Amino acid sequence: MDDAFRPLEDALAAYRAASLDRNDPEATDIAVEFARFLRSAPTVFERAHLAGHFTGSAWLVSRDARRVLLTHHRKLNAWLQLGGHADGDADLARVALREAEEESGLTDLVVEPAIFDIDRHRIPARPNEPEHWHYDVRYVVRATRSEDFVVGDESHDLQWRRVDALVADDTVDASVRRMARKWLQRFPSPACGKG
Repeated sequence: MDDAFRPLEDALAAYRAASLDRNDPEATDIAVEFARFLRSAPTVFERAHLAGHFTGSAWLVSRDARRVLLTHHRKLNAWLQLGGHADGDADLARVALREAEEESGLTDLVVEPAIFDIDRHRIPARPNEPEHWHYDVRYVVRATRSEDFVVGDESHDLQWRRVDALVADDTVDASVRRMARKWLQRFPSPACGKG
């Protein structure tokens, strides 16, 4: 194993252990799958790894922890969290932070180092690339100052959405609803999210 991959391997082990503690076998199984994929080739952080590759995403929460910034993704035509390709960077927390800044125009963001969620999803074929898998590692990123975003080229739109409203919103991806449920377990009422 490349030494640069060791931090992600350790973070996936911690995520797996936390999933076991929560008695969440689905999360435990996917963490094992991610660890296996990490060990499968030295190119798993590169787009050129055509079977699939790691990506980093941001669960970008507002200062009051009650809202999350979602993008209406231009290529996938769906409401999703911000994120993108690692492009060789094995530090996926750094990737998530970079993508959050680039896709939102926000500054003074802070990323939490622990993995918040992981999700493997199929990306449809396009004229210049085959169908492939994204092994997406998601991190909590917090807005600390202005929440006035800028819609970039990769998005149809950006919106701050109330986390509690996302749980039952069928217009967003199932993994976004799962992250909303996880976030509400951390902050079960609006008053808990302040500070």
